[in-house]
Amino acid sequence: MKKSVLITGASKGLGAALAGELAGAGARVVMVARHADELEKAAARIGAYALPADIGDKHAVHAIAGAAAALVGPIDILIHNASTLGPTPLRLLLDTECEDFEQVLQTNLIGPFRLTRIVAGAMALRGSGLVLHVSSDAAVAAYPRWGAYGVSKAALDHLNRSWAVEVPGVKFFSVDPGEMDTDMHAQAMPDAEKSSLARPADVARRVARMIADSERIESGARLVVTP
Repeated sequence: MKKSVLITGASKGLGAALAGELAGAGARVVMVARHADELEKAAARIGAYALPADIGDKHAVHAIAGAAAALVGPIDILIHNASTLGPTPLRLLLDTECEDFEQVLQTNLIGPFRLTRIVAGAMALRGSGLVLHVSSDAAVAAYPRWGAYGVSKAALDHLNRSWAVEVPGVKFFSVDPGEMDTDMHAQAMPDAEKSSLARPADVARRVARMIADSERIESGARLVVTP
C-alpha cells in the first residue's frame, strides 16, 4: 500500500494498531495524539511519524494537516480515531456540565469536521482519497450515562453521510469497531470481563481489509466490524 495516511488518536488502542497494520503494508503513516512521549514510542515501534497535537484544538488543525503533508506528501487516507468519553465515571446527561459536553463534541465531532475540511478539499481537487470515521454502537443505541459520547458519535455518522453526498471523488465511510480491550473501555466500564473484548490488533486487521477493499464500499456507508 503506497499511500500516505494520517491517523488521529494513534498513540494506543485501535489507532496505534491501525497505524502498525497500515505501515506494515507499506503505507507512509503520520500518527497524531496529545501525549507526545506515548505517541513517539508508538511511532518508533512501527516506523511511522509522530505528530503531537490535540484534534480538539481549533488552532491546531491547519498545523496538523500541513505538517503531515510535509512529512509524507498529500494525504490519501485520513482516519478519525481520536475520541474522548468526557469525565469518568460516566455521568447522566442531567449531571453533565455544559463545558464537558462541549469538550466531547470538540474532540469527537468538531475536530474531525475541521480537519476533513482541509484534507478532503485537497483530495477532491485530486479526485481521490478516503476518509474513515471510527464510530461506536453508542451512535445507534442509547445507553445510560453514555449520552455525550453517543450524541457525538451519532452526529459523526451523519457527518460522514453528509460529506459523502457533497464531495464526489472522495470515499467516506464510518466503522463501528465493537467493544475492544482498550484503556478507554476500561475507563468507561472498569468491571467488564476482558476476555469478552476484542483485541485492537484483530480489529485493526479487519479495518485494514475494509480500507483495501474500499472501492467496493458505498461512500457514506456505516460498517460494523464482526468477529
